[in-house]
Amino acid sequence: MKDLLMIKGAKTLIDVCTKVKPGETVLVVTDMFKIDIAKVIAGVAMDRGAEAVITVIQPRERNGQEPPKAVAEAMKKADVVFTPVTYSITHTQAVKDAASENTRIIVMTDFSEEMMMGGGLDADFEALRPVCRQVAQKFAEGKRIKLTSPAGTDLEMDITERRGNALYCMVEPGEFSTVPTVEANVSPIEGSANGKIVADASIPYLGIGVLNQPVHVDVQNGFITNIEGGMQAEILKKDLESQGDKNAYNIAELGVGLNPKCRMCGIMLEDEGVISTCHIGIGTNITLGGHTKAPVHYDLLMWEPKVEVDGKIVIDGPNVYV
Repeated sequence: MKDLLMIKGAKTLIDVCTKVKPGETVLVVTDMFKIDIAKVIAGVAMDRGAEAVITVIQPRERNGQEPPKAVAEAMKKADVVFTPVTYSITHTQAVKDAASENTRIIVMTDFSEEMMMGGGLDADFEALRPVCRQVAQKFAEGKRIKLTSPAGTDLEMDITERRGNALYCMVEPGEFSTVPTVEANVSPIEGSANGKIVADASIPYLGIGVLNQPVHVDVQNGFITNIEGGMQAEILKKDLESQGDKNAYNIAELGVGLNPKCRMCGIMLEDEGVISTCHIGIGTNITLGGHTKAPVHYDLLMWEPKVEVDGKIVIDGPNVYV
């Protein structure tokens, strides 16, 4: 019966997010844990006259790991790609290469069947597009960002000539977007971030989810230098140590949530869209406009951010100034 309830979300993905046309090739990249979601998406795509293909990969060992080469090649040849997978393949060379071939890509990391039935997917993406684009434009035109929060975040970074990314769940050829998060983000100049991050909302990776104690992170010259907090902080700290790669500590992204329908639940693509949140991405940034390839990409979320671009407030909690 869940299949019937998931059709609503699948119709949004096919008709609104990607506007699939008859005769197009729709590739759904999934794993055995998300196959039911993949089947519903493919079914609606077929109903719209598309050639729907499902490819099932082994779950990746970690977020940010590349998909198999054969799948990466298929992604470049498809008109539309959906990725309902357990571990993220978003920040990969495969996604970057597929976008360069004009594929329209919707990424669906750790998507749940419940998310197909309601929540963030119920938002009016057409209405949210203008403000998302305007915030991204502020990032693109800016040179310096200052981020603060009531919990104690105080971080500055250089964004000179970095592109602003507007992810509002609708894609044109050569674009990718997360779903259902609506966010504007930017990747800072490598080595430029300095200050402190206090995540008090969520770290929706590694089984951490919604935070029960703030995670304090020190940043110097673009890299994390120290992590403190409770057991959830220790999980993050030990995982980054296990990567054996300095780039895993790279400050990769600043993003702000703009979807009023998203809920803080410990699932990355819902959490990051929540109004009145900001996230700092760490690790890989090659799909966001940066130049660092790392073995992982994680996001640290905080409540009630204040984001200033060149001294002017753009985000202040739930308020947007564009």
